[in-house]
Amino acid sequence: MDRMQAWKGKIDKLAADTKTMSDRFQALEATARDRDGMVVVTVDSAGSVVNLQLTHYIENVEPSTLAKTIMTTIRAAKAQLADQSQEIIEETVGTESPAARAIAESVSRQLRGPADDDDDDDGGRSDDDDADELTWRS
Repeated sequence: MDRMQAWKGKIDKLAADTKTMSDRFQALEATARDRDGMVVVTVDSAGSVVNLQLTHYIENVEPSTLAKTIMTTIRAAKAQLADQSQEIIEETVGTESPAARAIAESVSRQLRGPADDDDDDDGGRSDDDDADELTWRS
């Protein structure tokens, strides 16, 4: 009976820790800025771009360079998100169990994988009245 109670206690703690991990994941956002100050990108907990700011520094930049900078900055924001996710996993469920390691690997693979360059959806874009900065927010 004592072993069953101890086992139930472990299961209950794992369930609570997993819920805490999930709740913290949902609240995550990460913001990255390129080194030249042209682009600022914010991604949500799923790695989706929720904010894109283009500063006046883009004025004399080739479109292909700007596109590459945007994609690189998105990947940097996703990498920050992956790092934050790893910390949450370590703090909540730990990394000892195979399930926790699988979660950590899955999150890392999702966020650090190749960027999707085929996403041409422009839903949610808006022009900012400030001529020095363009912002996109979903």
